[in-house]
Amino acid sequence: MPKLTRYILVFILILVLIAIRGFEGVLFYDPYLTFFENDYLYIDNPRREVAKLVLFTSLRYLLNTLASLGILYLIYNDKIMIKFSVVLYALAYVLLLIPFLYFVINPRQEDYYLFFNVRRFLIQPIGLILLLPAFYYYKLNR
Repeated sequence: MPKLTRYILVFILILVLIAIRGFEGVLFYDPYLTFFENDYLYIDNPRREVAKLVLFTSLRYLLNTLASLGILYLIYNDKIMIKFSVVLYALAYVLLLIPFLYFVINPRQEDYYLFFNVRRFLIQPIGLILLLPAFYYYKLNR
């Protein structure tokens, strides 16, 4: 694949990630979006439908993961790295979903900061931000 085509596709996938973030209020059910802006200081946990929240959080994680895997593949063009990334994303999903469910089911005000950060890893493409330089460093030393 020509370099220009790969760069254009990477740019499109970055736009997809931006669109997921930009339209999060419209695309996904997440009562915590407004709650963590300021409400957590004044009110208790917002009303939520746990199954719906987990479904939409999982969907958002999946969309971010697919776009991130596409970007990683287009940049590094290495199937072994992508397989490793898939395993890493799947493991991260399982390990992050457990505390996420705990915090959703058992909300306590003293846990809001930790819950906010666990939720952040699920709904934002932080894995991509971590893997891009890690794979670059790996390629340099290989």
